[in-house]
Amino acid sequence: MTWEAWLTLAVILTTVVLLVRDTVAPSLAVLGATIALMVAGVITPAEALAGFSNSAPITVAALFVVARAVEKTGALQPIVGAVLGSRGDGRAGMVRLLFPVAGASAFLNNTPIVAMFAPQVADWAERRGQPASWFLMPLSFATILGGMVTLIGTSTNLVISGLLEAAGYEPIGMFELTRVGLPIALVGIVVIVLLAPLLLPDRRMARQQFEEELREFSVHMRVSPNGPLVGRTIQEAGLRHLQGVFLVELERQGQLFAPVSPDTVLEADDRLMFVGRADMVVDLQSMRGLVSAEREHAVRLDGDHHRFFEAVVSEASPLAGKTLKETGFRSRYQAAVLAIHRAGARVNAKLGDVRLRAGDTLLLISDPDFQSRWRDRRDFLLVSSIAGTPPTSSRKALLVGAITLGIVLAAALGVMPILHAALVGAILLVLTGVLSADEARGAIDFDVIVLIAAAFGLGAAITSSGLAQTVATAMIDMFSPLGTVGVLLSVLLATILFTELITNNAAAVLVFPIAMATATTAGLDPRGVAVAVAIAASASFLTPIGYQTNTMVYGLGGYRFTDYARLGFILSIIVVLGILLLVPRFWPA
Repeated sequence: MTWEAWLTLAVILTTVVLLVRDTVAPSLAVLGATIALMVAGVITPAEALAGFSNSAPITVAALFVVARAVEKTGALQPIVGAVLGSRGDGRAGMVRLLFPVAGASAFLNNTPIVAMFAPQVADWAERRGQPASWFLMPLSFATILGGMVTLIGTSTNLVISGLLEAAGYEPIGMFELTRVGLPIALVGIVVIVLLAPLLLPDRRMARQQFEEELREFSVHMRVSPNGPLVGRTIQEAGLRHLQGVFLVELERQGQLFAPVSPDTVLEADDRLMFVGRADMVVDLQSMRGLVSAEREHAVRLDGDHHRFFEAVVSEASPLAGKTLKETGFRSRYQAAVLAIHRAGARVNAKLGDVRLRAGDTLLLISDPDFQSRWRDRRDFLLVSSIAGTPPTSSRKALLVGAITLGIVLAAALGVMPILHAALVGAILLVLTGVLSADEARGAIDFDVIVLIAAAFGLGAAITSSGLAQTVATAMIDMFSPLGTVGVLLSVLLATILFTELITNNAAAVLVFPIAMATATTAGLDPRGVAVAVAIAASASFLTPIGYQTNTMVYGLGGYRFTDYARLGFILSIIVVLGILLLVPRFWPA
């Protein structure tokens, strides 16, 4: 190999390590790799920045706006109500849930669908005495399968389409993936319905554990009128950073304050509610100036002045890799964390010193507006109110549905390219007042957009340096005894491996140039191989970290890391076999 190829390989390996270890944000890792290769002269500035002028990231950004409008107006709420309001438990309920969810995800971003469905599915399962863990992971998997069906089903499909166009081919049509993706999705959902109750364990949800702990480990204290705490602030009284115990509510003359500000001045007979470890709660009894309230007090999860929430830490969150103390969580978010759940269990430690990870579920108390403030931020993948009321469909939901349908039809019928249709739809949503300009801007996940755009330069380096051809030749030599099917299988396995280790978009861009070189050398149809990569890059079923929706339900369902492979391994085999059978049929060599 040339020095350019060796350097490109070293940069890619470094990038993969950074992505796997979550050392930096994915967008920063990929952008840094592209800049490094540009500075080294492996690629030109035009090649490094080509992704920022490609249609793929712009289209994805526009579709983020559309998805936000659907979520805000509750355009899918009638579907949610029809599905979850129907009778049917176990497999019957799963059938009613998964097919509509997969259908919706074929045309909308998966993340808001799961954000809308997951909390209500958890409540629905609990009301019927069914384990929520039987439904939440299948919910995520169904959205992934549905995303394989159309061009706009997932951003990865749009990325591959953009890469094809940049390579001189026609972009992927709206329903070009359907002949492969639809059969795989249908078989996959049937398998989920049949096997999920058998393979998925009965896990207690984080909210169930939290509610039990809250009832068991809560205590009410009263500020003694003649004690030393009267006239002192929460901070001065030493109630701000108690080890293992959290002051979550203050009641004064019938008025509730939650969360409690550290500057709140204590008055005589203030009633304070603490939640925490049993042994630490007992220690409050000996604190000077506090006496037991000596009364039972039901802890309401949906009070007028406070509410309890579940919030899932995202991979791009400023919380990831830091402690609550380091981030100044209470002052930053106006909320107090009561518990942290990780891998199906509560973290038993001083919460302020726990280093948070992507996928951690925080159980917290805040004012009722916490969800609306942080729903569109990158800090949390999912924010849901515990014991909250489900959202309702607004009057503008029909308008959003009509605009979304117009985007699909315009692109499918060839009236205009998907880029044009998506941009027109996004602009109409702002002009009609469905979203404000700030809401539209906040809906766009710029980390994803930058990652996609920067990854084009990384893909160009893999091709221009000769690394793609070298790897392709090695793959063909290794799998050539199995014929062209074996060569295609090698591409699929590489794609799925990268998808589980890093983001699906980054995996698609890294594998694409190698797949194209492999197709050319082995005599495969490049377009068919590109379709195979697009579908395989979305086939993230083995871990909770390979795909955003898997991470969203990880803590919510109380899952452990290995739970995903129980059902996910079978689905991965179905995807691989489906591609191997269908791609050569529709795109023969």
